[in-house]
Amino acid sequence: MSDFNRLLFCLVLISFNAFSQKEQKASFQVVPLGIKGGIDEKNLSAYLVAPINTNDFISLDAGTINAGIEKAIENKVFKVSTSEVLRKYIKGYFISHAHLDHVSGLIINSPADSSKTVYATEKCMQMMENHYFNDETWANFGDKGPGKPLNKYHFQTLNIGAETPITNTTMTAKAFPLSHVNPFESTAFLIKNGDSYVLYLGDTGPDAVEKSDKLRSLWTEIAPLIKSKQLKGIFIEVSFPNEQPDQFLFGHLTPNYLMKELHVLADLSGKDTLKGFNIIVTHLKPPTKNIEILKEQLQKQNDLGLEIIYPEQGKKFEL
Repeated sequence: MSDFNRLLFCLVLISFNAFSQKEQKASFQVVPLGIKGGIDEKNLSAYLVAPINTNDFISLDAGTINAGIEKAIENKVFKVSTSEVLRKYIKGYFISHAHLDHVSGLIINSPADSSKTVYATEKCMQMMENHYFNDETWANFGDKGPGKPLNKYHFQTLNIGAETPITNTTMTAKAFPLSHVNPFESTAFLIKNGDSYVLYLGDTGPDAVEKSDKLRSLWTEIAPLIKSKQLKGIFIEVSFPNEQPDQFLFGHLTPNYLMKELHVLADLSGKDTLKGFNIIVTHLKPPTKNIEILKEQLQKQNDLGLEIIYPEQGKKFEL
């Protein structure tokens, strides 16, 4: 090999390595405050997400807040007080739907919180205003709704499919409807920072059971981001093992239905595009035995080569 060819080879190798490192560079940090889908009130759905190397977090759902922050501090994720994380680090809340296991932390912690924005679709926001922040069930800490609004939280209604800047962060969000016991709606949030994205789904049933096309519509929207490797991961629920009958799914997924839905996504995004792709499994419903069975089933059915992540409360990871 001539000196010129050696030099050319070295330059190509350096460029390839630099490109690979760029591809693998994390864009987001995630701190799960709660990961389960029921009965453990100290560990219900809530995921802090921020651009890498910042403390500009949003909370995707808010089932558990205080207990999760305390767990994260125990794990040395945060080096400040629980109050400071709550008041200064969390810049806003995105609520997928108004079921208590997704909003109870927001409600209970509202007296100790600082002023910030709560984001939700119109139907979800109406439920929170009418049933929670209504000056009867709980004081109205918002800036609209029943009773005497205390104006601590700004209630911002999200328009489906519209990109919304997230106050006090460099991120934006786009909301998409999900079916959670049709016709009740849940929401998916596509979070963007720079040219990178993460997708968070609230509770959702499979299209086949829900008699819906909402997941297919969502997969169609995000397929180009998977092709371009801009989507860093998908947070998606798997609540029950495969043995759960369809009539008792109550708008949730099993390993079997998750894989069916992800095969639809793979068909849309292209062959092998999901190999090594991050799937963050949320909303695992106790008992522990069912969770263990569910994980075994997912491992066996993972014929797409997915990187399946089971988040742990208070333990940070990067995407």
